[in-house]
Amino acid sequence: MYDPSSGDKKATKKEMVLYAPKKPIKGDVFIQIVFGMPYPKKWFRTGKYNGILKNNAPLFHSNKPDIDNMVKFYLDCMSGIIYNDDKQVVWLTTYKKYSITPSTKIKILERDEVNITDLLQAEQSQNN
Repeated sequence: MYDPSSGDKKATKKEMVLYAPKKPIKGDVFIQIVFGMPYPKKWFRTGKYNGILKNNAPLFHSNKPDIDNMVKFYLDCMSGIIYNDDKQVVWLTTYKKYSITPSTKIKILERDEVNITDLLQAEQSQNN
């Protein structure tokens, strides 16, 4: 089967190896991914104020690419490097925002680094 993103995955995995633990995580994995997407030129001022964002520039990115496809790409890339299998991911938070400096920031925590009670209370307060 042909994977059109295989070249990008290869490059991303090569970068991930630099930050990976010596051995992949074996237990539960908690992940936060923040995608910083580039602002289109239309959201920047021109002339004397060239390069400065307009006051009404949006914060969140609601255009393509789809966030679920972006997440899948990174979860697949981490498999075998950060953890053994993406089925280990038990908690995932993610969002896309516009950024002057485009980036993808990934925070990975193991079970012993997470206070489950705090996570569940935060979740409960959001649902009320």
